[in-house]
This record gives sequence, structure tokens and C-alpha cells, in this order.
Amino acid sequence: MSFSYFWPIILVVICNTFYQIFAKGIPADMDTMASMTVTYFVATITSACLFFIMKHGGSLAQEYSKMNYAPPLLGVAIVGLEVGFIYAYKIGWPVSSAQLIANSILAVVLIFVGVLLYHEAISVKKVVGILICLVGLYFIKN
Repeated sequence: MSFSYFWPIILVVICNTFYQIFAKGIPADMDTMASMTVTYFVATITSACLFFIMKHGGSLAQEYSKMNYAPPLLGVAIVGLEVGFIYAYKIGWPVSSAQLIANSILAVVLIFVGVLLYHEAISVKKVVGILICLVGLYFIKN
């Protein structure tokens, strides 16, 4: 497999590492929603700049005309994800386990989502993976 196969996952890991560090670094006495306005202002500017850099003269209006329900609802989901982590860190969750616990539970949930919504096969390996996630959660939290 080539680098082009792995680079998106590498990007996710690098950015998620910084994401967790920065989410935990938001001052405890700063209002979470106020911090989100700054976060999304910077994200909007960054996304627009990257669009024009990568699209080489494309039109945002033309791209917006192709939109369905997914981008706005993804925005709502992302806000929930970020607010959840920020509040988790503000109430004392350790950065070393909050993401790990959330993603272990998420992995189990997504197996069922894949089966129910996308007709993906559930295999013995996936069942074993679910059990390993659950056992891992037990050891992490106890």
C-alpha cells in the first residue's frame, strides 16, 4: 500500500493529538460556547483559504449548490463532539483516557451502525474486537 492510502489516517492522528491538547488547554473559566465561536471563525477562514488554494479558482457558491443534508448536520455533530470533550476536560477527565474511552465505545457503536445502515458484514473478528474494547474499557477505568 502506498503513502496515498495512509496519509489521511496519519493526518487524523496528528490533528486529533493537537485537538485533544488544545481542547484540554481551553481555560476552565472561559465560556465553552465563546471559545467555540473563535474555533469556528478560525476553522471557517482556514477552510475557505484551503478551498481556494486546492480548487484553483473554484466557486464556493457553485459547490454550495450541490449541498444536501449532511454538511449542516455534520456541523451540529462536530459542535457536540467538541463541546463534549471540552466539558469532559473541564470537569477533570484525563487527556490520556477520555479520547480512548470515547473511541472504544464509538468503535462498538459504529460496528452496529455499519451493519444496520450500510449493510456491512459482522464477522467473528468484529465480535472479538467488541469484546476486546469492552475488556479494555474495564481495565482503563478501574
